[in-house]
Amino acid sequence: MNTIRTGGEALVQGLLSHGIDTIFGLPGVQNDHFYNAVYDAGDQICHIHSRHEQGAAYMALGYALASGKTGVYVVVPGPGFLNTTAALATAHATNAPVLCLAGQIHQDQIGRGYGMLHEIPDQLVVMRSLTKWARRAESPGELPQLLATALSEMRSGRPRPVGLEVPLNVFAGKAEMSDDPLPLAVRRPTVDTDAIEEAARLMGKARNPVIFVGGGAMNAGEEVRALAEALQAPVVASGRGRGILSSRHPFSHTYAAGEPLWEQADLAIAIGTRLTKPFIQWKRPDHLSLIRIDIAARESDLITPVEVTVAADSKDALRALLPALARYNRPRPSRVAEMLALHKEMEDLFDSFQPQTDFVRAIRDTLPDDGIFVDEITQVGYASILAMPVYHPRTFLTPNYQATLGWGLPTALGAKVAAPDRSVLSISGDGGFLFCATELATAVQHGINTVSVVFNDGAFGNVRRMQKELYAGRIISSDLVNPDFVALAESFGALGVRVHSADSLRDALTDAYAADLPVVIEVPVAEMPGPWRGLYPAEVVI
Repeated sequence: MNTIRTGGEALVQGLLSHGIDTIFGLPGVQNDHFYNAVYDAGDQICHIHSRHEQGAAYMALGYALASGKTGVYVVVPGPGFLNTTAALATAHATNAPVLCLAGQIHQDQIGRGYGMLHEIPDQLVVMRSLTKWARRAESPGELPQLLATALSEMRSGRPRPVGLEVPLNVFAGKAEMSDDPLPLAVRRPTVDTDAIEEAARLMGKARNPVIFVGGGAMNAGEEVRALAEALQAPVVASGRGRGILSSRHPFSHTYAAGEPLWEQADLAIAIGTRLTKPFIQWKRPDHLSLIRIDIAARESDLITPVEVTVAADSKDALRALLPALARYNRPRPSRVAEMLALHKEMEDLFDSFQPQTDFVRAIRDTLPDDGIFVDEITQVGYASILAMPVYHPRTFLTPNYQATLGWGLPTALGAKVAAPDRSVLSISGDGGFLFCATELATAVQHGINTVSVVFNDGAFGNVRRMQKELYAGRIISSDLVNPDFVALAESFGALGVRVHSADSLRDALTDAYAADLPVVIEVPVAEMPGPWRGLYPAEVVI
C-alpha cells in the first residue's frame, strides 16, 4: 500500500519503522514540517527539546553511548547545525551511532550566496568532515531510502555518526511512498579463518601475553573474560574500554598498570583499540609481538606493523578464536595471586593521589553497580579513568581523545533518557559545567533526574597549573568568576547542595539518588595536584 506523505512525515515514519522512538532537538523554520509530523505522531515518539543545539547533540550522544541504540538529533541549518559540531566530533571519536538530521535552506537557493536565513557556504562539506556518511535529500520521495542507507552505513564496519541534510522544500514537499518498511543493509566483515589460526598459534606460544581492550570490544565482555582466563593474561582497559571486564575480576586493570605490563609482555593483543598511548608514548619493545582484532582493517598498522590482524567485529572474532586457541594453548600456571598483588600496588598508588582519589571513591561507594558515570575533563575526571572501579560496559562514559569540555551534563541527560531506571551521575569542573549549565532547564522540564557534581576551584584548573609550572607563572585567562552554583541550580527548579569533603559528598550522593528532581552538588576545592607524575608517569603533560 502507498500513502502520500510530506518529507517530514516520511522521515518520522521511517524513524519509527526502524525502532527509533526518541529524538532530541530544537524546532525552527527550516524543519517545521518535520516537527509537524512529530506532533502528529503523538506518543509514538519522545522528543526532548534542549536549550541549545549543542545540548541536543550531546544528549543524542549520551543516549547512544549508554544504550548502544541510535541517538538522533534534529536542528536547523547554519548556526543551529554548527552549534552541534563539537558533539558530532565527539560522537566520531567515541564510535557512537548518532544520526544528525540538519535542515537546509530552500533547495534552489543553496550555494547562491543570497544571504538567506541560516545560510552558510557549504554545510554538507562540514557535515561530511565529521561523519562517516552524509548526504543531501533532493526530493521527499527518496527520504525513506536515504534514511535506511544512513542507518546501514552507521552500523556497517566501525560504528560512527552519519548525517542527513534536508532542504526546507524537501521537508514540505509531498510524494507517494510505500508503507512497507525498508530493510537495512548492514555490512559486517567475514572472519578470516586463516588469520584466526595464525593468531591462535601466536597466542599459544606466548609466555607472557597482555590484552588491551577499547570501546570496540564493548559487546564482547564474556569473550574477553574467557580469553584472559585461557591465557592467564591481564586485561588493560582504555577509558572507553572500562567495564568490559569487571573491575572485580583479578585480571582487570587500567592504564595505571599498563606500562609495566606492556614492557614485560612478549605478546600484546589489542581488541577494539588503537593502542595509541602504548605505541606513541610507551614505545614498542623490540621483543613484543602484536595481534590486532579490529573491525577497521585499514587501521591495523596505523602506527606500527602488526604480526597478525583479524579484521572483524570483536565478538565474532573472539568466538572463532577461542576454540582455535584451545588447540594451541599451553598449560599455564595461575596468575591470580600476581594480579591481585598488582591491584594492591595500584590501590596504594591511588591512595597517594589526593584529594581526587577520595572523591572518586565516594562516588563509587554510592553509585549502584549498574549506575552510569559520565566523566569530564576535570581533575577528578582524570583520576576516575584509572582509579574508579567499573563493573559493567556502557556505565563509564568518556569523550575519548576529543576531551570535550562541557559535555558532562547534557551527555548524562541523554544517558538518563536511555536508562530512566538507573542512577546517572556526571562530574564537571566549574569551567566546564557552565558550557551547558542551561540544560538544567531541560532536565527540570522533562523530569530527567540526573546528579551533577561540580568541583569548583575558581579556575580552568589544569590550564592554570600548567601556566604556573611550565611557563614561569604567566597566569592568563584561566581564573574564573563563578555564580553561586547552589542558587543557580535552585533558580532552575533543581536541587542545589554544597559539600566540602569526600565524606560529605558521599552522604549528599546517597540523598541525591533518592531525590525526585535533578540535583547539582557543588564541591568547593583548592588547587589539586596534577595527575601526570603519579598516575601517568610517562605521560606528556597536557
